[in-house]
Amino acid sequence: SRTARPTLQFSENQETSPARMDGSSAEVAKVKRAKTVLTVAAISGSLRRASANAGLIRAAAKMCEESIPGLQIDHVDISDLPLLNTDLEDVDGNAFPAAVEEFRDRVRGADCFLFASPEYNYSISGPLKNALDWGSRPPNVWADRAGAIVSASGKSGGKRSAYHIRQVGVFLDIHFINKPEGFVSAHHPQSKFNGDGNLIDPETGELLRKILLSLRAFALRLIHGNDSAANSGQGS
Repeated sequence: SRTARPTLQFSENQETSPARMDGSSAEVAKVKRAKTVLTVAAISGSLRRASANAGLIRAAAKMCEESIPGLQIDHVDISDLPLLNTDLEDVDGNAFPAAVEEFRDRVRGADCFLFASPEYNYSISGPLKNALDWGSRPPNVWADRAGAIVSASGKSGGKRSAYHIRQVGVFLDIHFINKPEGFVSAHHPQSKFNGDGNLIDPETGELLRKILLSLRAFALRLIHGNDSAANSGQGS
């Protein structure tokens, strides 16, 4: 089920109309700065029912609810996205297919991102690359937000996949945290997840907590920094 959106708080002199929400970068920055809770759009690159990467997202959501104030996980399901095909755009008055529009809205409304993905053939999983590509279609809905990457994969912990996601993020204008790195050897030397894909390893849980805290701090820096730049005219 879709996670409820966080409540926005506005000062008395702030406008709350949708037109202002969709306006200049300065106005968007003001709205984001007024938030008491940052929304993290979390995407699993694996569609498997018992995916350990989806398990990392569930663990992150529980952590945020219980002990990390100021973050709320919105687990964005990408299983209904069609394969990228620009012939599906601008059909019957719709810019994108319905599933793509919903996905893009969720991404657009997020304050930062968490990608949890396995490594497939030394690179990004197909479902995640497809989602990244759909979000990049004009206008790019990924831009100018903080991001973090975790990977539950084989012995390498998904390093090569994570670095390729970072490379794609350069073009998409996603700003990734550098430390800590979230490489999890899912079943080496022992399994860190149960049969349902739920995280059961305390050490991995602590690593995930540190990543979320780093993401929160970096996202806030970007939001406040962008607001200051816009107000000083440096964002033009």
